[in-house]
Amino acid sequence: MTSIAEVSNSVASVSEPEIASARAARLRRRLERLIGIAATEGNALVALRNGDEIFPAMLDAIRSAEHTVDMMTFVYWQGDIARQFAHALADRARAGIRVRLLLDGFGSRLIEKDLLEDMDQAGVQVAWFRKPLYLSPLKQNHRCHRKVLVVDERVAFTGGVGIAEEWSGNAQDENHWRDTHVRIQGPAVDGVAAAFAQNWAECHDDLFDDNDRFAGHESTGGAVVQVVRGSASFGWQDMQTLLRVVIESAEQRFRLATAYFSPDAYFVELLCAAARRGVEVEILLPGPHTDKRVCQLAGQNFYEDLLACGVRILQYQPTMMHAKIITVDGIAALVGSTNFNRRSLDHDEEIMLAVLDEEFTATLDANFDADAAVSEPIGEGRWKRRSLLQRAREAAVVPIRRFL
Repeated sequence: MTSIAEVSNSVASVSEPEIASARAARLRRRLERLIGIAATEGNALVALRNGDEIFPAMLDAIRSAEHTVDMMTFVYWQGDIARQFAHALADRARAGIRVRLLLDGFGSRLIEKDLLEDMDQAGVQVAWFRKPLYLSPLKQNHRCHRKVLVVDERVAFTGGVGIAEEWSGNAQDENHWRDTHVRIQGPAVDGVAAAFAQNWAECHDDLFDDNDRFAGHESTGGAVVQVVRGSASFGWQDMQTLLRVVIESAEQRFRLATAYFSPDAYFVELLCAAARRGVEVEILLPGPHTDKRVCQLAGQNFYEDLLACGVRILQYQPTMMHAKIITVDGIAALVGSTNFNRRSLDHDEEIMLAVLDEEFTATLDANFDADAAVSEPIGEGRWKRRSLLQRAREAAVVPIRRFL
């Protein structure tokens, strides 16, 4: 008969790596079964921090393309970085490489017309996702917020970055934003490519051509990756399931960095429930520098409830915080285009990588620590004493929160 002491010794003999591995395996199966998308093994991921790391990596990939370049973005505005991307895409098209560029009809409306003309003349296939001029009122609100670059079917990029001067630099001042993008190699590239294909199919007759080789992937690293696509529709979506599963699976720590925090009461309660069961919940949000003040007000309407539950809220001070990152228990991370708001979950086309890799997650946690060091925490007592004017502003945006 096994004694209590023997059972205790057996439990104590389980190492931390074994515990972490078991947690990761459990989370993987939850995501695969509840979302219905198989995770892939053998991926290599590189977290790229801010424009100084992100843009050179993307441009180098485009300039080295030998077969195909597929790119889509929500924001494509003016400036030097916009011209660099246009010239790189045009150069590859002139070299005989198939180049496709998908722009959101609303988010990229400010692109310089001469860049469009140059790319068109070079042979770049440019398509617009739901141009407002041609849309019914029902579709106006549903945008393509995905940011995707796939080169030669071998390397892909996704994250939060748009093609505009705001994302250049290293978040050194209020005019240069803080963001994260990811470089992917391995089987997960197919999931990112599928996100492009899904939206391209709505805008163009040809889904693929002879330039697409449909080659297999070799193992390039140790990361397990599930690619989740959120699409504008009605009812519960995969992106909502993804967020719910990772929040409810957190056992020690849940960290969220997002540009736009405008959840509903249901997701606020999920965060509070995690904090009440002992999970360290931290939320990193824009502070004084935000491009969507109305969205910030919608999220602030929930600060009091979250703080009362023990959730820690931080406001990033140097510039606009535009990253979309979640880390869980040091074993898993979500990164992509999805914000923690109703617009991302209900109305927009989005993409998110669910990554099971401790080294990659540690990098994102280290970035979170660095961002937290230049952020200001929201004090519960002080927030309760906020002005009547602030409370009135928060209440005023409640009726439109689901569109923010």
